[in-house]
Amino acid sequence: MGRGRVQLKRIENKINRQVTFSKWVGGLLKKAHELSVLCNADVALIVFSNRGKLYK
Repeated sequence: MGRGRVQLKRIENKINRQVTFSKWVGGLLKKAHELSVLCNADVALIVFSNRGKLYK
């Protein structure tokens, strides 16, 4: 038995939303790096926060 589906909805609390976004970006960057190493390929990832901050 697997995990149930989680309904996507906006996180109303600004602080919780920012923390979740920061963790998500960290995981996404890690996965992109792993993909580039495993496939010996260049990977480009451009992510902007609500405040317009660029994550590279």
